[in-house]
Amino acid sequence: MSESKPAAVETRTVASDEADVRLDRWFKRHFPDVGHGYLQKLLRTGQIRVDGKRAETSTRLAAGQAIRIPPLADWAKPDPSAKAHAAPKKPAMSDKDIAALQALVLYKDADVIAIDKPAGLAVQGGTGTSKHLDAMLDALKFDATERPKLVHRLDKDTSGVLLLARNTFAASKLTELFRGRDVRKIYWGATVGVPKPYQGKIDIPLAKEGGPRGERVAGDDDDGKRALTYFSVLENAGKEAAFVAMWPRTGRTHQLRVHMNAIGTPILGDGKYGAQGAFLPGAEVPKKLHLHARRLILPHPRDGGRTIDVTAPLPDHMVKTWKYLGFSPNLKGDPFEDVE
Repeated sequence: MSESKPAAVETRTVASDEADVRLDRWFKRHFPDVGHGYLQKLLRTGQIRVDGKRAETSTRLAAGQAIRIPPLADWAKPDPSAKAHAAPKKPAMSDKDIAALQALVLYKDADVIAIDKPAGLAVQGGTGTSKHLDAMLDALKFDATERPKLVHRLDKDTSGVLLLARNTFAASKLTELFRGRDVRKIYWGATVGVPKPYQGKIDIPLAKEGGPRGERVAGDDDDGKRALTYFSVLENAGKEAAFVAMWPRTGRTHQLRVHMNAIGTPILGDGKYGAQGAFLPGAEVPKKLHLHARRLILPHPRDGGRTIDVTAPLPDHMVKTWKYLGFSPNLKGDPFEDVE
């Protein structure tokens, strides 16, 4: 059954990666068959509510908010604005594309799928983004009746472990876990320069800012939201570069990239925040972002006594850089196991 045709009133929780999304865009993601005009009518008559309150199409959502979805028995009625505002069709996937996406699966059970997201693949669509994971999730249904759901997000150019919920129950529980302090996300990255001290934390509030270069984030003590990152230097190549593990205790957009740049050691290849300082002149390394979601540890959403612990191998471009700089690509252990 399509999720765009609920038969009764239902309530959906805004996922952590959907924070700050406009209500109309959120609705189009979840109910693409409903036209813009009909959506406006539902909002105008108060049938759609956010945390029990009336809302508008431009309302910005926050993670954890409850959205009331009324019965959409009239969804199939002709809507004069539906054609103009219809969601773009999902790109057809070949058997080869489906097999390639399924090959990325690192872990799978009845409630959860973890994949190794490649660098360069956007998680969700946006301006100028036609290919993204959200449009391809049907390929990861396997034997489930529901389409997998995103519960968190990685930047387009960041690789590594990405978790998906296989049903509505798991999506709700995982969203709660990601909002709390029970999820341990360990990232590996290469930095230009070596952080000092070798271990520490960065506590700089972050705020989104506009601009011609697209979505950007900056430190903002006045209006920013708290952002906390722990880091640990695992190896270094003299004073030129370092192999750094990072644990973001909060989940702000571009948090690790902005924080590492703020202490004078931008992530290698991050020209967006580090400009030319994010590259190693003369070094024979790929000019790509060197940031990888290496490991994800969290309680199972259905069985809290069981732990999900998933590790993703380094992507090819980082393997080449690790070899060039003499770093160890298969270090074991958790550098933050003593951090509460």
